[in-house]
Amino acid sequence: MEEELNNEKLTNPTEKDEDSVFDLTLRPRSLSEYVGQKKIKENLQIFMQAAKERGEPIEHVLLYGCPGLGKTTLAHIISKEMNTNIRVTSGPAIERTGDLAAILTNLEDGDILFIDEIHRLHRSIEEVLYPAMEEYALDIVIGKGPSARTLRLDLPKFTIVGATTKYSNLSSPLRDRFGNTFRLDFYINEDIKKIIQRSAKILGIQLDDDAAEQISKRSRMTPRIANRLLKRVRDYVQVKGNGKIDKEKTLEALKLLDIDESGLDEIDRRILQTIIEKFKGGPVGLSTLAAATSEEMDTVEDVYEPFLLQLGFINRTPRGRTVTEQAYKHLDIKPPKGFNEKLF
Repeated sequence: MEEELNNEKLTNPTEKDEDSVFDLTLRPRSLSEYVGQKKIKENLQIFMQAAKERGEPIEHVLLYGCPGLGKTTLAHIISKEMNTNIRVTSGPAIERTGDLAAILTNLEDGDILFIDEIHRLHRSIEEVLYPAMEEYALDIVIGKGPSARTLRLDLPKFTIVGATTKYSNLSSPLRDRFGNTFRLDFYINEDIKKIIQRSAKILGIQLDDDAAEQISKRSRMTPRIANRLLKRVRDYVQVKGNGKIDKEKTLEALKLLDIDESGLDEIDRRILQTIIEKFKGGPVGLSTLAAATSEEMDTVEDVYEPFLLQLGFINRTPRGRTVTEQAYKHLDIKPPKGFNEKLF
């Protein structure tokens, strides 16, 4: 049971407490150091340069995509590139309008306000945020009932950088107030390999090219998981080897962690096997699948499903989730008769 929990943490792209110091050490400080997301970097470079030349803050930026792809890192890079301070908070942390007012009134011209999980802002907080984003003004209601009056405070010209894993959960009025919206994609294997090699250099790890390749293949196309795997392989080699990470020791470590060549762990395989064995390949609804695998619906939908979709191992249909022929091949299971007809 303990090993399963460790593996779940290992391939879960959501940031854990133990990741914070490690991620901070390896976080790129500029766009030139940031690997991947080429189009986003090019657009940000243009927007920031234009803003600097006009002597203005960059327009509000919305970053969305799966966990672990670099949204927080990009927010800090924007702050560095614009030579401004950054204030970090999250949607759930802003519980009252007074909390938001305290944050906004303490900002200075050009400051970056990074709001993680911005989709979890309460609607009443959003209402206060609208004039702050558009007019750099804060409307405060003083008093109650007929004697209530509105006081408008001028705010410094700041930039909000919002991050979310659930773009569709943002209200349309809030989405429309962001001048720049970027979707972070999963990384290609070549970029993940570069990230691993960069991290190894920073950490002073001897890493063979073949070993970096093996780790990158199992990193679920996600930098956070790549760095986490590198850390685990480093620990294994320190105990079982001579400190140098080569292909042989890397494969031994990854086998012990029960992560296969495609980056699937025990829970990923359990999800696929459940659809195949209990529901004859699907379709099966998300709530039923979550109950059958003893996982939370949000965990299946936000953590495991995006990667399985990216690999082409499952499909989403109006009737539910189905597995694909690639999933059968990966698990070395023969598809049932008429399987292709069922899929389409």
